[in-house]
Amino acid sequence: MRRWILLAVLTAAATYLLELLDVDAAALFAALVVAGMLAIAGFAPPLRRSRDTTDDDPEDTDPPAIPRPIMHTAQGVLGVFIGTMAEPETLSGLGSSWFPVLVIGLGTLALSVAGGAMLGLHRLVDPLTGSLALVAGGASGLVALTREFGGDERMVAVIQYLRVALVTITIPLVASLVFDAQSTAVHEAPPSATDQGWGLVLLAVCLGIGIPVGRLVRLPAAGLLGPMALATVAELTGLAGDAAVSTILLTVAYAIIGWQAGLGFTMDRLRAIGRVLPAALVLILAIGVGCALLGVLLSVWTGESMFDCYLATTPGGIYAVLAAATAAGGNVAFVVAAQILRVLLMLFVAPFAARAAARRLAS
Repeated sequence: MRRWILLAVLTAAATYLLELLDVDAAALFAALVVAGMLAIAGFAPPLRRSRDTTDDDPEDTDPPAIPRPIMHTAQGVLGVFIGTMAEPETLSGLGSSWFPVLVIGLGTLALSVAGGAMLGLHRLVDPLTGSLALVAGGASGLVALTREFGGDERMVAVIQYLRVALVTITIPLVASLVFDAQSTAVHEAPPSATDQGWGLVLLAVCLGIGIPVGRLVRLPAAGLLGPMALATVAELTGLAGDAAVSTILLTVAYAIIGWQAGLGFTMDRLRAIGRVLPAALVLILAIGVGCALLGVLLSVWTGESMFDCYLATTPGGIYAVLAAATAAGGNVAFVVAAQILRVLLMLFVAPFAARAAARRLAS
């Protein structure tokens, strides 16, 4: 118990510091780093024996750190949060440009899976892990579902947050140096107590129905994708109203997902990830350049400004994108709607595309 308390206290402190720096999903990143450091130092809570381990295979080489019901609940909270991003008012900002944005989003998906397949050629990376690690969007969701898809969540977590960090850092630089635009921090007001109360109702419904139904239809990563699908439908149809996921619940969910990945770290695994990072960095930069070129195509296709289309097609960093679009006086509705559509597309489609690519490479 004392080790769990130590983990929670250090994670809370690290989360607070990262939030001061406006880091996306700060609690997940903090939990990942803190849990990983404690695991390597030998001060982390012990890993649990997986229920899936049989007597014929008593050594569970990668046992879950978090009990499955708790992990599924955390995934469900994240899924509902992502689903509530699909506000009709926001997506309507695409107007008649929805089809070009969808096509460009599919192009981003193709770039991501192709880059992931190349990373999967590395001797220390399996094809599925490589594909999921380089999917351009929904980093927290992808980390949450990687284990259930059979990938290495530690590798995916590190590479995904390397991508997020690079994109977040480069957006203001490109905005200033290429487009002569300034970027400022954007802080959203927390949801009201009433909205959070309705959010609890939405959570109860989406988790209570989405997870069991997801399992019934054999949906991979049902803990995340089942509630996310229901929340998305509820939001688009207006049934969700102004319901919003509590910031505290979301932070706890992020921390649990980060702990699951971080507590499995070992020094050998850390060294392996370190050997993969140079190749991953090159591929992340290549995907970023490819997405910028897709932004040029989107600008020609839709008539939107080159800057807005660059922001609409960046492979991540949605809060940095919002800040840059707002500060420059761009078409914020178009940019945000395109980014949200990309995130939903990546989380609903990319894992299955990654699995299909991995199977093709393995055959």
